[in-house]
Amino acid sequence: MAAEILINVKPQETRVAYVESGILTDLKIERKTSPTLVGSVHRGIVSRVLPGMQAAFVDIGLDRAAFLYVGDIRADVDSDAYPFSDLERDEPLSTSDDEDRIEERIANNKTPIQDLLKEGQSILVQVAKDPLGTKGARITTHVSLPGRFIVYLPTVRHLGISRRIASEEERERLRSLVQKNNPQGGVIVRTAGEGATEEQLRTDIEYLDRLGKDIFKNYEKRKSPGMIHQELDVELRALRDLMNEDVSAVFVDDEEVHKKVTKFVSQLMPKFKHNINLYDQQKPLFDMYDIDMEISRSMDRKIWLKSGGYIVIDEAEALVVIDVNTGRFVGKKDLEDTILKTNLEAVREIAHQLKIRNCGGIIIVDFIDMEKETHKEKVIDALKEEVSKDRARTHVISMSQLGLVEMTRKRIRPSLIKSLCEPCEYCEGKGYIKKKTTVASEIFREIEREAHSLDKKSQSIVVHCHSDVVDQIYEVEGETLEHIEKKIGRSIAFKIEPSYHLEQHEIFFI
Repeated sequence: MAAEILINVKPQETRVAYVESGILTDLKIERKTSPTLVGSVHRGIVSRVLPGMQAAFVDIGLDRAAFLYVGDIRADVDSDAYPFSDLERDEPLSTSDDEDRIEERIANNKTPIQDLLKEGQSILVQVAKDPLGTKGARITTHVSLPGRFIVYLPTVRHLGISRRIASEEERERLRSLVQKNNPQGGVIVRTAGEGATEEQLRTDIEYLDRLGKDIFKNYEKRKSPGMIHQELDVELRALRDLMNEDVSAVFVDDEEVHKKVTKFVSQLMPKFKHNINLYDQQKPLFDMYDIDMEISRSMDRKIWLKSGGYIVIDEAEALVVIDVNTGRFVGKKDLEDTILKTNLEAVREIAHQLKIRNCGGIIIVDFIDMEKETHKEKVIDALKEEVSKDRARTHVISMSQLGLVEMTRKRIRPSLIKSLCEPCEYCEGKGYIKKKTTVASEIFREIEREAHSLDKKSQSIVVHCHSDVVDQIYEVEGETLEHIEKKIGRSIAFKIEPSYHLEQHEIFFI
């Protein structure tokens, strides 16, 4: 399938789009004011150990302390020879079918955190997840360095092969080539490593091994908390991860970045260097495939399907909820057929939106209820097939008796909404405000509560509030106003405050 990579550069922002057959399938946006920290390596100082949470806060030189969970701590984290002390170089690499196994082994570390860390201790850590909301960065002591064909793990002896390389013969060939190189650290062969030659693997291993040793030297030199290794810029990172045989062209609309990209590709992937093009047309680069329109669509809460159905996507603090509706689609045969077609169409759009929006964590999909078990199986199978194309690790768990499908998608960076939007100043991110009649009722109740304690000299009450609330009271709540004035024996006047929020009000007793 023909694909193109578009790199749009502005002084404060770089955007990278991966387009397959004219359709946006991956998007990366990075602003100079808030670059991603994922992959960067820091010298950290343990600021607080929390045995009750089996976690620690670590100062890595940022505004907020980073969070380190016990499962992300190496058993020999306090070794003087860190990070290479526990590797038995004469033993063969341990092997497993995929990269999940090493994460399971790490997570199974049962040593209490108070036995691993103490306050004031210096440790070398890598950022695994960017700060999200009020949470600091998530960090790990298990450093991983991505290359073109492999991910290098300088702190473990492990050999893994990407699950997406299906051929057992190819997997065995790659295992043999890596073991032949006898790397100093662990190696996970990436999906891009399928078909890689011995020379290509060796080049990656040698470069990343040198990088790992340089990181350790920088860690020893630095005495205060802070960064000692930064990941590549977003455009180079995207090419390292996305460049493959399917990519027919890369377009860059900035001359300096074009030179940087050309040099990078010539060194790392020389066979693709002729695919790099400088885009110098008047028409904006992203307008080639209406990408800006697609980005705007992906920030909407409601996404219409071609059939007339629609999905609604809500990002909450802890999860993402997706609701599927038939909308204007009435079908042609029977209800079950209409529901199945809508759900199957929604499956494709949901998988697409999760990638573009970069949604992560727990995802709950409320499909339209289906009576037939065969239809439910079709929808689940279709969803599994669609998300299997996602570069982020995604698992479809099951469909509950209520028709809810549980999913997880690995979350590393903030979603598109979190990156490009901010909470509404007016509703403070709630997504709703009180009705005018609700605010009016609150004012009346507050006046009633305070009236009994008023000084007899107080003759009247003045309420400062929003003009819409005043209109509501005089036009709709007039009878209630008269009732309250009669009950408390005082007149109530209203003063409009143009700068007030709709819910804001103050009551003065004169």
